[in-house]
Amino acid sequence: MKLAYSPASPYVRKCMASAIARGIEGQIELWTVPTVDPSLVPVNPLSKVPSLVTKEGQCLYDSPVICEYLDSIGSAAPLFPAPGPARWNALRQQALGDGIMDATQPRRREVALPQDEGRVTYIQGQQLKVARALDALEAEADSLGMLTTIGEITIACALGYLDFRYAHEPWRPGHPKLEAWYAKVVALPPMAKTMPPAG
Repeated sequence: MKLAYSPASPYVRKCMASAIARGIEGQIELWTVPTVDPSLVPVNPLSKVPSLVTKEGQCLYDSPVICEYLDSIGSAAPLFPAPGPARWNALRQQALGDGIMDATQPRRREVALPQDEGRVTYIQGQQLKVARALDALEAEADSLGMLTTIGEITIACALGYLDFRYAHEPWRPGHPKLEAWYAKVVALPPMAKTMPPAG
């Protein structure tokens, strides 16, 4: 397998953390490319990371699809539960974690541009989405496990991205249960082995 890769991408981190949790990271060749690269177009017409070329030559994107594919191979316990309430909960948590990343990653570009009223309103709206998501996660933090589902892995990667890119906007105040959970899981191999580069 070949994974189009950017070490700072939280979506790539999610895929690699899933591979580590499944015990198959050694089967993945990392293809390091800029976030947007013309060489990605034959693999992914959106020219985005993560993109995966399977050993059969099939091209998959983006992180929810790639992670579910990775979950279909390997011998460790599956990250995607069987159909039923546990699965829908894991998928909902994945959507919440992805939503935090969706609201934070593009905002880095916006703050570098002239701050007109529309851009300020957009940034504030994205910040509010993250704040609401963090409050929702705090309310369910007691039920979060040790990176045993795709939802928990995605949430951990989202929190890690907030630390990585938005340390000046700390998420821990007001979220003590979520902070305690993250402190435990960030030391586990899926997170510890996928830390983004410093600086």
